[in-house]
Amino acid sequence: MLRFRLLCALGAATAAVAALAPVTAGPTAAAPAAGVSALSKGACGGERPARPGGGRYTCTFEDDFSGTALDRSKWVVQDTSLSGFHAGQSGCYVDDPDNVSVGSGQVFLTSRKEAEPFVCHSPYGDYTTDRTAATIATWGLFAQTYGRFEFRAKLPDTAIQGIHSALWLYPQKFTYGAWPNSGEIDVAEWFSGGAENVYPSVHYAGEDPWKSTGYNCPMPSAGTQFHRYAVEWTPTSMRFLYDDRVCFTHSWTPAAPLVAPQPFDQPFYVVLTQVFGGGWNAITDQTPTSATTAVDWVRVWK
Repeated sequence: MLRFRLLCALGAATAAVAALAPVTAGPTAAAPAAGVSALSKGACGGERPARPGGGRYTCTFEDDFSGTALDRSKWVVQDTSLSGFHAGQSGCYVDDPDNVSVGSGQVFLTSRKEAEPFVCHSPYGDYTTDRTAATIATWGLFAQTYGRFEFRAKLPDTAIQGIHSALWLYPQKFTYGAWPNSGEIDVAEWFSGGAENVYPSVHYAGEDPWKSTGYNCPMPSAGTQFHRYAVEWTPTSMRFLYDDRVCFTHSWTPAAPLVAPQPFDQPFYVVLTQVFGGGWNAITDQTPTSATTAVDWVRVWK
């Protein structure tokens, strides 16, 4: 199978929701209603892209990472000690400046092989690993149904297998059940073992993976230059644009009892991930001991 699951079904909706939930004492942010954002203005970065059917989009979310620290009013940092989710095969998600940092107008997400094995604490059972990884998400802070979601990013500069990066969207609520029933949208997924391409995908119950993943989106400079990765999501289709050129379009037909536009008629939140790989892109003795995805900005329009 081409892709290695970043999130997988745990068999229970509560466990799946814990993937990015900030499991801490005290109140947490309430999930926004569909199409509602803490940010509402005309343009993101001075831009209002053209809608495919005419008119212009209106900005609903933007982060240009202009500060010196991650804006916690917009982002939650994945932490295995809270969520219980492994990073890749057996890594540990950590909320640590070595893995998640902001500077020079960018956020840097780093997966690292640590100097010594350590105990990764998890509510589902501690385990020993020597690898840490990074994911940040707008879980509980921003989610939207339909619109244009875009990232400007530079992926790791390596063609040695074992590194995996993703810019993606995930459902705020599991309205139709655990993965894949409630859907997943991979705007740009990258594997160092096949570094010449970046892959968009739409995941749902009943998908044909040969039709729901775009295999013809070459990006040979993904690790050396910043590029723009976007999806335009409507009730009938997903249109993926890399550097503003359409490279893949998909219209979904979910398995019964769902009927399109289900499951993609619900709010999804934004996720940025940097981990070590698995499956066909598994770690080898030659895999770099660290890899970083740099994101210049994230913008969402409605």
